[in-house]
Amino acid sequence: MRSHSEILGLPKGTETLLAELIHSRTGIHFDFAKIDLLMDKLSPLVVRRGFNSFLDYYYLLKYDDTAPAEWANVMNAISVGETYFCREFDQIRALTHSIVPDWLAAHPGKTLRVWSAACASGEEPLSIALALHEAGWFHRASIEIHASDGSSAAIDKAKAGVYRERSFRTLSPERRDRYFLQEGPKTWRVLPELHSRVYFSVANLMSEEEIAPLATADVIFCRNVFIYFSESTIARTVRLFARYMPEEGYLFVGTAESLIRLTTDFVLKDIDNAFIYKKESHVH
Repeated sequence: MRSHSEILGLPKGTETLLAELIHSRTGIHFDFAKIDLLMDKLSPLVVRRGFNSFLDYYYLLKYDDTAPAEWANVMNAISVGETYFCREFDQIRALTHSIVPDWLAAHPGKTLRVWSAACASGEEPLSIALALHEAGWFHRASIEIHASDGSSAAIDKAKAGVYRERSFRTLSPERRDRYFLQEGPKTWRVLPELHSRVYFSVANLMSEEEIAPLATADVIFCRNVFIYFSESTIARTVRLFARYMPEEGYLFVGTAESLIRLTTDFVLKDIDNAFIYKKESHVH
């Protein structure tokens, strides 16, 4: 496969045009230092289309009738799939120990909806399901877990429910053996009763139409995705969450991510020694 440097016809500024277009459609920001990485990720797609020029590919993505299908390929190529079970588990513990009981007490008989907004191959929502199961909440309350990702390839993996050793780096062998069936020397399949608790779908965080039904969740996990976004796309995404979330909704972001300078829609709370954003009651 040719590298991007071997593809002909790269007029000055083409990389920037592609990076800006991809930023606007996916939210993922490739700054000057990462432009070469972006071109390398796109090179196989350019070659597959039979192009010798990144500029031709830019025009396809921006104007061609086949662009929607090609954008799915772009998202699969540039998405970061790094995740594992029970990552940043303090936040999930705060959900099961404090947020769920408080929410259920305030909304008797209602269904609590949780959305994992950038779930990659599914480890995060399955970790949430595991924690809720162990706390006994599925037997005591109506709880739905929805999970989405912009990458259809990642969602296919999540729906398959088969994982390798790297996904279990922080999950104890005892829990792995309790909730997963070993299928091969280094692969495990999640048990159907846990897997069935999560509804998986493809949704681009930059598409209001796609995320609006999901963003009505009472609890949103959008962790370790904003580190790849620009400040403007983070602010836009958070505004959309606030627009559709019910009052007193909760937003979880990664421990390395901060919204303090980017939003007044959410306030930072310390809940069970975990930092979580809560929607301000005045937001409409």
